Amino acid sequence: MTLLVAGSANLDFVVRVHHVPAPGETVLGRSLQTYPGGKGANQAIACARAGGADTRMLLALGNDAYALPVEASLREAGVALQVVRSTDQPTGTAFIGLADDAENAIIVAPGANTTLRAEDLPSLDGISHLLLQLETPLATVTAFARRARAAGVQVVLNAAPAQALGPDLLGNIDLLIVNEAELGVLAGDPGTAGEDDLLARLARVAVPTVIVTRGALGALARAGTAMLQQPGFAVEPLDTTAAGDTFCGVLVAALSQGDAMPQAMRRACAAAALACTRIGAQPSIPMRAEVDAFLDRVGAAPVADPHRLAY
Repeated sequence: MTLLVAGSANLDFVVRVHHVPAPGETVLGRSLQTYPGGKGANQAIACARAGGADTRMLLALGNDAYALPVEASLREAGVALQVVRSTDQPTGTAFIGLADDAENAIIVAPGANTTLRAEDLPSLDGISHLLLQLETPLATVTAFARRARAAGVQVVLNAAPAQALGPDLLGNIDLLIVNEAELGVLAGDPGTAGEDDLLARLARVAVPTVIVTRGALGALARAGTAMLQQPGFAVEPLDTTAAGDTFCGVLVAALSQGDAMPQAMRRACAAAALACTRIGAQPSIPMRAEVDAFLDRVGAAPVADPHRLAY
């Protein structure tokens, strides 16, 4: 079976800075480099490269020079492409300030990503999972999810960037992946959450399975009423830009290959940890063999805890 990723692709402009600027603050950067990026493209590469899955991607690009490295990176990773070529919008771009502590601030100019339409979705024959994000028009994402659910395809949504979503979309999602801030928006309770609040938020989201990524703390999942916790892996981070996208792609690839959720979460957390040790979005995504070797080195711990938690 094949995975289909439908979503965004950008060219990232990354500036190294001492710290991420506060509102109204100007900081001097040290270097500027460009990397292929975009949540959809990052996740497609993670599916193929780190997850070892047969992966296709539907994306929209401009008719410009920025599109060339984006396409080349995806093809090099083994992703089969269906490109919608925009004649009036440039390839999407992102401007990233990368601080010395590995934190970042990102501004996205979506460009051609806004031109993706419902009718662009290809045939779903032979597709096991459809992976979506929110950097393309919400109406398009909703139409894709509805059509995939009707075709019996497992629909996975990484609800990022954060925004409120209605039942017309959530009702067609099998697996939702969010970070803690995104979960707060979806649960109608933005702001910092304690452990009990986090569990309550997971319970309120009307999707069969919800996973919340927690950075260095790992990930927490609710599948029905069962809760799974996967601790994070200790690494020395350089750049966290594509860690969440790496988690999403590797998780879905593992599930498509028959892994149970605890094993899929463990593999996804390991791949995301490795991605944090390298600079750039797509260049940071590890190979499957690197993930295997990393898991062999850390041995049996940490392992997902399959016990049920009350909430």
